[in-house]
Amino acid sequence: MDLQVNRSDLHRTRVVHLEPVPLGPGEARLRVDAFGLSANNVTYAVAGDMLQYWSFFPAEDGWGRVPVWGFADVVESTHPDLPEGRRCFGYLPMSEELVVQVGRADERGFSDTSPHRRAMASAYSRYQLVDPAGAGTAEEDRRMLLYPLFFTAFLVDDFLDDHRRFGASVLVVSSASSKTALGIARFAAARPELTVVGLTSPGKVAFVEGLGVCDVVLPYGREAELPDGPAAYVDVSGSGAVRAAVHRRYGDDLVHDMVLGATHWEQLGAPTEPLEGPEPAFFFAPSQIAKRSDDWGQAELDRRMDEAWATYGPWAGGWIRFEQATGADAVAATFLELLDDRADPTVGHIASLTRSG
Repeated sequence: MDLQVNRSDLHRTRVVHLEPVPLGPGEARLRVDAFGLSANNVTYAVAGDMLQYWSFFPAEDGWGRVPVWGFADVVESTHPDLPEGRRCFGYLPMSEELVVQVGRADERGFSDTSPHRRAMASAYSRYQLVDPAGAGTAEEDRRMLLYPLFFTAFLVDDFLDDHRRFGASVLVVSSASSKTALGIARFAAARPELTVVGLTSPGKVAFVEGLGVCDVVLPYGREAELPDGPAAYVDVSGSGAVRAAVHRRYGDDLVHDMVLGATHWEQLGAPTEPLEGPEPAFFFAPSQIAKRSDDWGQAELDRRMDEAWATYGPWAGGWIRFEQATGADAVAATFLELLDDRADPTVGHIASLTRSG
């Protein structure tokens, strides 16, 4: 069973039942157990064509399987180094199962070398093997929902630091109540030379202020009150109107405009007026992973990530309460709630098409 989304109308979903296909040599069947759902997955859908997210898990023309991060179990395998019964964490579709072509496999994990994924960033094709005894635990919930968002926030902060923040003394982050934006603000808050500003919907200002990771929190529409100084903008909302307001406020004092997310995807492309200051630049996390793997080596990158996660996980877990969505109807409803920006920012959604309600 697949939960699919119409690529031209993201509000249309459907359930497709497919018969399992026999495995070929070197393949494995993964039973998708559970995955996290957040605004991050909305971005995958909105940017599906532009950034090839629809290509990871192909579907019938006009339809797509939204990528998610979660846990799966190996229920059948023809690869000698990946036996049945192993549990893994990685990039999955909103489906009951995924058949992978097992590439390099060891005790730490394996890669999917299916032909349609070979041209994709390798970070999305690697699966980490985990202890099956942890299945269904709170730690798994935190990891499947928060780790991908933490990972992005870590890499955004590292990218900005690698470029000496382009000379900015002010960091402005939109969609500040989103979990990715809050992670970025938390990392930036540890840099005393920066004034961290969150832009968010009026009803979420108090929530963002209460977490204490932003020096200033402003509602949309009050961009003219953004603090003085050379500024970098991290756009998690995708709103063209907010982008234009930030550019108007800073002009040539805006030293970098990073395009990251699309929580306000319905405002993409507006307005049409020319922007003062720098051209918006997409941030692609796998590029920064590759750079730091070359700079530091994979072991050192992993060490730094683990060190940062050790404090981030408990922090985020302190204000997020997890809710379960089981079954196709509940998962589709949760996706639409996130798509329409109706989700409570304090809720972490854990979804499954295979668990019982």
